[in-house]
Amino acid sequence: MTDPFPPLVSTGWLADRLDRGGVRVLDASWYLPTSGRDPLAEYAAGHIPGALFFDIDAASDRASPLPHMLPSAADFAERVAAMGLEDADDIVVYDGSGVNLSAARVWWMFRVFGHECVAVLDGGLLKWRGEGRPLEAGVTRLPRGRFTATLDPVPVRDLASVREALASGSEQVVDMRPAGRFTGAEPEPRPGLRGGHMPGSLNLPSQRLVASDGTVLPPAELRRRIEEAGIDPARPVIALCGSGTSACALIHALHLLGYDRAALYDGSWTEWGGRADTPVATGPA
Repeated sequence: MTDPFPPLVSTGWLADRLDRGGVRVLDASWYLPTSGRDPLAEYAAGHIPGALFFDIDAASDRASPLPHMLPSAADFAERVAAMGLEDADDIVVYDGSGVNLSAARVWWMFRVFGHECVAVLDGGLLKWRGEGRPLEAGVTRLPRGRFTATLDPVPVRDLASVREALASGSEQVVDMRPAGRFTGAEPEPRPGLRGGHMPGSLNLPSQRLVASDGTVLPPAELRRRIEEAGIDPARPVIALCGSGTSACALIHALHLLGYDRAALYDGSWTEWGGRADTPVATGPA
């Protein structure tokens, strides 16, 4: 393409391009274990025409006891090639949450593996459906593609680097879980995890980044809410959530504002809150 591929596209933008070819659409819906929702069944019942189902659980490091950990570059390339994706594809990712719960995670995954022509569908499936746009039932399958991936380790943080950031203040650690889980007032959806937060971390629930219709807030409002949470967008950020999914909404939002110094703590609260040797605070930040 001659112009940079946009990181966020509207439903109208996508509808205009569906019949032209060259744009691959991914349904990356994923829900919390307590939701009672089956993303694959919902996809099969009705998805944007031509969309492929991107299984976040299956496209993770299956050897790790933690959910949604990044796979190796080779494993990622194998999985998306088996889906039918090509190196030259422009990719649009959506989910069915209405709050951008998991689409930004898949946007981040493709970028961290070197594929920059990827966008999030603004408002996701709920906005598409609410506008009366067409849906397709069944499971879309494509012939095998050719896809290469190379991991950029810079936007990825592990437990040791998060400990260091909290101790030194070198990076802002931002927890995107709901406020009740951050303070410890509400239980974690995964058994065995302590409630509360990392001492010194900030809290910005991911749902505060979207409007009532699920679209990303306008830039001025997006910046205001980020700064209200105590975050300086110009300084390095480490984002986390329960399992590294909704935290990517902050990385995406900062990218929209022109800031690319945000990384993801891939283990997120499932790792930190599940250990006995990590400090946990309760109450507000």
